[in-house]
This record gives sequence, structure tokens and C-alpha cells, in this order.
Amino acid sequence: MSEPDRTTLEIYNSKAAEYADRNESHLRKDPRLGEFIAACLPGARVLDLGCGPGTSSAVMASAGLRPLAMDASAEMIALADQLPGVQTQLASFDDLSGIDIYDGVWANFSLLHAPRADFPRHLRAIRRTLRSGGPFYIALKLGKGEARDAIGRLYTYYEDDELKDLLRSAGFTPTNSTTGESAGLDGAMARWISVACHG
Repeated sequence: MSEPDRTTLEIYNSKAAEYADRNESHLRKDPRLGEFIAACLPGARVLDLGCGPGTSSAVMASAGLRPLAMDASAEMIALADQLPGVQTQLASFDDLSGIDIYDGVWANFSLLHAPRADFPRHLRAIRRTLRSGGPFYIALKLGKGEARDAIGRLYTYYEDDELKDLLRSAGFTPTNSTTGESAGLDGAMARWISVACHG
């Protein structure tokens, strides 16, 4: 067990509203989110892990899913609490427990803040909570090692093959992936990868 990086958490708490404004239009149009929703049955119970301000959860709810928005930032959860149809939980990755709870799990640019040593354990916990055959979508930044960005957030970077090997080791079957480059909250351009899997 390890606590979330305190500096990263403080940054998200202080910049929650700014983060929500920056990501609102992008997340609502994210084709990967549309794919995830389409892979779930109507009324499916889904987890938005590291939900931030809950934008993805709001899209899921409007599409007829039942999302639980989970994040370790109290300010992010306060924003997600205001969204219709979204249940929230203030919790870290280490708080994830249970077996066969969710029909799908969405982890969009959240697990990249977990230490590399903890990442396999978190993936196994997600696999246990996901019902057999359910979709799991994960997005991370591409690269090597760990580093802090210009505003102090701690990132762990992965290469394509490394990530897919870790997913397979945790019991997932990767089905497709997308890569791209975009500017983050710190304003810097960064390469990223999004992988679709099923349990």
C-alpha cells in the first residue's frame, strides 16, 4: 500500500476547476469514450477510475450507464458530485477492492500517477473488480522512467509493448490501441497511448 503522491494531489485540488474547463469539450467528444460506452450493455455498472471532475462519468450517465466516479482529489470529487446520474467516491487506487463488481472500467490518464512498482498490483485489483469479458480502457503517457512535469505532477511513463505485456500479465486481453499527442494541464505537448482491453 502506498499513499497518493501528495504534491500531485495538492496540484489537482488547487487546479480542479481549471482542469475541468480544459477537458470539458475534449472528453465529451473523445471517440475512445464512445467506444467504451458502446462496449457496455445499457444500464451497465461502470467505474471511472481517477475520474477527475467527472466529465467522462457524466457522458456515461447520459448514455444510460451507471458510473461510479472515483478519485483521490477531494476538489475533483466535489465537482463530480454536481453531475446528474453520477455516484462518487473519494478514494485512491489502493482503495479499489471487491470481485466482479463492474461491467466496465475506464481509467483515462489516471494510473500514470501511480508509482511503477504499484502499477501491476493496481491492474490486478481492477481485473478482480471487472466482470468477465467486460471492457477496460486505459490511457497513459508514452515514454520511459518517472518524472515531474512543469507544474510538479509525478508521472510514470510506459512504452507500448511494456504496457501491453503488463496488461496481459494482469489477466487482460488488449484488443486495440490508439496513440496521439496533445497538450496537458502544464501546457507541454506529450505523446500518449490508449489501450482497449477486455477481462
